[in-house]
Amino acid sequence: MKPPIRTATLALAVLLTAAGCAKAEAPQSAPAATSTAGQQVVQTPTGSAGANCTLQQFGGEKFDLKTATVGFSQSEKEANPFRIAETQSIKDEAAKLGIADLKVTNAQSQFSKQITDVQQLIAQGVKLLVIAPLNSDGWEPVLQQAAAKKIPIITVDRKINAKPCSDYLTFIGSDFYEQGKRAADQMIEALSSKGKVAILLGAPGNNVTTERTNGFKDRVKEAAPEIEISFEQTGEFAREKGQQVTEQLIQSNPDINGIYAENDEMALGAVTALKGAGKEAGDIKIVSVDGTRSAVQAIADGWLHAVIESNPRFGPLAFSTAQKFLDGEAIPEKVIISDRDYDTSNAKTSLGEAY
Repeated sequence: MKPPIRTATLALAVLLTAAGCAKAEAPQSAPAATSTAGQQVVQTPTGSAGANCTLQQFGGEKFDLKTATVGFSQSEKEANPFRIAETQSIKDEAAKLGIADLKVTNAQSQFSKQITDVQQLIAQGVKLLVIAPLNSDGWEPVLQQAAAKKIPIITVDRKINAKPCSDYLTFIGSDFYEQGKRAADQMIEALSSKGKVAILLGAPGNNVTTERTNGFKDRVKEAAPEIEISFEQTGEFAREKGQQVTEQLIQSNPDINGIYAENDEMALGAVTALKGAGKEAGDIKIVSVDGTRSAVQAIADGWLHAVIESNPRFGPLAFSTAQKFLDGEAIPEKVIISDRDYDTSNAKTSLGEAY
C-alpha cells in the first residue's frame, strides 16, 4: 500500500503578523508582498517553537529600523536561483520599508569570507544583522563581537549552532526534516515502494543537508523498506557538481531507479548527465527540493518527478520579526514558513509561482 502524499497548501498572502504569535497556525489575512517578477509572494509562517525572547531579555536598546544601518550577509554565489530570490527579497522589503542604509555582502560560498564579511558589517556600525549562514558551526568570533554590542542576529534558511536570545535572536526557515520526508513520499510513489535510490547530498557542515537526509531516510525506512539507498555523495548544492556525481553514479550503479537531489541545482545537473548518457525522460525518477522555475519546468518536461519547495522569500518576515522585537514583543527561537509541493498535477499551471 502506498503511503499518502503530504501536500502543503499555501495561502496567497504574506503573513506579517504571526511571526511571534503562538497561534500562527490560524493566520489572519495580510497584504501580499510582490516579487520583482510581479507575482504574489507566498510566505506564511506555519508555526513557532521554543522559548520567546524580548528586547528586555536580550539586553539591547530600541532603534529605528528606517534610520539604522542594517546588514545582510549572503552565503553563496548568486548563480543559484534560490540565493538570487533570497537576496532580492531582503532588498525589496528594505526598500519598501524605507530602510535607508542596507549593506549587503556575498561570501561567494567561502565560509572564511562570510565570517570576515560579518565582522566588517559589525565594524561599520550595523544595528541589525540578517545572516544566511553557509555553515552551522564556526560562528563564535562573530557571535562574541555581536553580543558585545548587543546586535540582534536573525538567521534565515540555515541555522547556526548557538543559543537563541543570547548568541542570536531567532531562526526563520523551512522544516528541512519534513521536506526530506515529503521528498521520500514522492519517491515512494514514483517507484511503487521498491527499487534503488541515490542521494545527491547537499554541502556538508550545515543543518539543511543533515535534516533533509535524515527525513528522507527515516521516511523510506518506515514506509518503504524495499527501497534501497545504494549511493550517497555530496553534490555541494551545485549544478556542475551534481552533474559530475551523477555521471559517476551511472557508471557505478547502472541499475539505479531514483535520484533524490537535496536541491534543484543538483537535480538539474543530474538531468544533464542523464541526457548525456542517452537516458530518456522518466527513466530514472528524480525528486528534489527548492522550487526554482527551471526545476518546475523540468517536471512539466518529464525529467523530474516532483519538487518540494523551500521558500527563499525571507525579506518581509525577517523585517517584521525585527520590528516586533524592537516594539517589545516576544519572538520565538524559530519561525517555520510553509512550503508547497510541485508535481505532474500542478507543474504547468504553477510555473509562474516558482522563482
